[in-house]
Amino acid sequence: MRFFIELSYNGKYFFGWQIQKKVNTIESEIEYCLSKLLKKSINIIGAGRTDKGVHAKQMFAHFDYNDYDNNVTNTLIKKLNIFLPKSIRICNIFQVKKNIHARFDAISRTYKYYITLVKNPFNQDFSWYCYYQLDIKKMNYASNKLLIYNDFSSFCKKRIKEHNKCKIHYVYWSENKNILCFTIKANRFLRSMVRSIVGTLIDVGRNKITVNEFITIIESKNYNYCRSLVPACGLFLHSISYPEDIFL
Repeated sequence: MRFFIELSYNGKYFFGWQIQKKVNTIESEIEYCLSKLLKKSINIIGAGRTDKGVHAKQMFAHFDYNDYDNNVTNTLIKKLNIFLPKSIRICNIFQVKKNIHARFDAISRTYKYYITLVKNPFNQDFSWYCYYQLDIKKMNYASNKLLIYNDFSSFCKKRIKEHNKCKIHYVYWSENKNILCFTIKANRFLRSMVRSIVGTLIDVGRNKITVNEFITIIESKNYNYCRSLVPACGLFLHSISYPEDIFL
């Protein structure tokens, strides 16, 4: 039987989602605790691979386990939340149809990046303090240009052309009480793509580059023209969408 885990986490103390040698990751923590509680080696597959320091308000992963009893779901969730670090919360565990994949069956993912315009020591772990004067209208105008394109090689370190294509569905900058929020929704994202886009749009907003130069960066499909990467602390994987018919 295949199950989905819905979770959220504070990524500050982790080296990203994916298991790596000799460092602490979200995937390794969950696999360890889940394997101990179910008394069997469990392998989980995440819906994506957030980078070091990136947070998630909603993340999904799947695992297979044939002896599972749906009646003990709440107990398992409770036990996982006791044993896992305080920075990880298991929100739900539920069965899905056979062979449904947390990553490949996702329809879209939404990321949000938070910027504070006023220094606040209580927000430093979840937003980036930007002291530049920014033109939000110009940043939104430039952001809308992203909807025209599907190759975002300029915002990804890996140069694999056939894998650098994404379909962006929505993008917008909003402002509320000295907090800027950049929201972007797409079918998939490349490594560090959101942080690279935000950094480049910040360059537009502070008049370091023009909108036309931003377009030139996109069309160049060359990461060497784009080096403005904002810190991970302000980035959240906000939500992931799936087809309704995958659930039981």
